Amino acid sequence: MKISKDFLWGASTSAYQFEGAWNEDGKEPSVQDIRTVPEGTTDFKVASDHYHHLIEDMNLFSELGLSAYRFSISWSRIMPNGKVSDRGVKFYTELIDGLLERGIEPIVTVFHFDLPLSLSKIGGWSNRKTIDEFSKYCKLLFDLFGKKVKYWQTINEQNILTLASKVIDGGNKTWKEVFQANHHMLVAQAIVMGIYHRGDYGGLIGPAPNICAIYPRTSSAQDQLAADYMSSFRNWLYLDAAVYGRYNQMAMDILKKLDAVPDITDEDRNIMKNNTCDYIAFNYYGSGCAKESTNNSNNKGSDQQQGLSIPGFFESTENNKLEETEFGWPIDAEGLRVTAHQIYSRYELPLLITENGLGCKDTLINGKVHDQYRIDYLQKHIQALRESINDGIPFIGYCPWSAVDLISTHEGFRKRYGFVYVNRSDSDLGDMRRIKKDSFYWYKKVIESNGEDLEY
Repeated sequence: MKISKDFLWGASTSAYQFEGAWNEDGKEPSVQDIRTVPEGTTDFKVASDHYHHLIEDMNLFSELGLSAYRFSISWSRIMPNGKVSDRGVKFYTELIDGLLERGIEPIVTVFHFDLPLSLSKIGGWSNRKTIDEFSKYCKLLFDLFGKKVKYWQTINEQNILTLASKVIDGGNKTWKEVFQANHHMLVAQAIVMGIYHRGDYGGLIGPAPNICAIYPRTSSAQDQLAADYMSSFRNWLYLDAAVYGRYNQMAMDILKKLDAVPDITDEDRNIMKNNTCDYIAFNYYGSGCAKESTNNSNNKGSDQQQGLSIPGFFESTENNKLEETEFGWPIDAEGLRVTAHQIYSRYELPLLITENGLGCKDTLINGKVHDQYRIDYLQKHIQALRESINDGIPFIGYCPWSAVDLISTHEGFRKRYGFVYVNRSDSDLGDMRRIKKDSFYWYKKVIESNGEDLEY
C-alpha cells in the first residue's frame, strides 16, 4: 500500500523553544521563561529568535517542501494576563496566513508546557480556575483561526508533564496533588473539545501525548504484567480519557494504591464522557521496558524516555537490545510500528505523528552540517511508518522534531534536532544564521517522492 497523496509531510517546533522575544510586544512571561536553567545550558528567552525570523523560516519550510507545519501558540503571548494582545494575534495571523500562502497546512498545539506565569502563581493546573482560563483562551483561538486551521491539538505530552511534575521542585508534590492537577487538565481538554465541536469549525481536534510501547524485560508473566501496568500509567490513562471519556482501570488501581485518586465531580464525569477527540496525535522517540517491581523498588523521576517505578506494580529498566543516542535515549524504529498498532487497535482513530527525531551535538564544518546519523535514524522510522500504513493503520501525517534547531528542554542548544542549523550556542548568541543541513536536502527528496525514496 502506497502512502496517500494527501499525506502530510511536516516538521514540528514549540513556541517557548523556538520563538524567543520572551518579553516583547506585551508578552507575559511563561513558567518556561523564568525556570531554573540546567547547568551548562541556556534559557529560552532568545531561543532561535523565530519571532524576528518569521518570513525567513517560513521560506525555508517552503523550500524544504513541507505540506504541514506543527507548532504551538504561546498562551502568554496572545492572551497575556487574561487579556487579548493585538500584537500577539498579529504574529500568529501572519504565521498561519504565511503558511497557507505557501501551501503548508498549519497544525496547531494550544498548550506546550508554557503556562502563563500569572496562572502559575495561583496554583496552575492545581487550581480549577485554570480550566476556565484555558477554555477562554482556546475559544479565542478557535474564533480567530478555526476556519483556517484544520488540525488542532489540546495539550502536548500531558503524560510527561504530569509524571515529571512529581520530581520538579525537589519532589515535594504528593501523588494526589500531581493527579489532581492532571485531572483538571483532562477536564479542561474535554471542555475545549466540546467548544470546538459545537462551534462547527470544520476540522479535527485531539490530544498529543508521548506514547511508546512498553516491552517486558523477560517472558515471565510477572514482567508482562509490569509492562501492562506501566503502559496503563504512562500511556492509556491519558488516551482513554481523551477517546472514551473515562479513566483506565489498571491506572486507577495504581492511583488507589498511591492514595492519588483525584477528586472527580459528577459534572467532571459528564464533561469527559460527552466530549471526546477526533484523532490522536502522538510523539514517539523510543520504546520503554519494564520488569516486576517489589515493594522496595526505587521510585524515580522521568523524562520523555524514562518511566517511573511504582513499588508493587512496575519498575522501568533499560533494554540492552537497543542502541542509544549520545544523550542516552533508546533507538527503536520498529517500536514505532508496535506503538502505532497498540494505539490503533485500542482506539481505531486516525493517527498523526507530531514528534520523532534525533538529538545530537551537530558540528558546523566549513559552513556545512553533515548529519548522516540523523538521516539514518529518520530513514528507519519512516520505513516503520510505511510498514504501519501498509498494515492498514490510517496516518494523517508525519511531523519530525524539529523543523529548525531549537533549545532542548533539558540539554539546551548543545542538543540539536533540526533540519536547519541555527548559528548560536548556549554561551554565544552568534548571528542566528540559518544553515541547511544534509538532512534538509534528504528530507526534501523524501517529501518529493511521497516517502518512496529514502536513500541519500
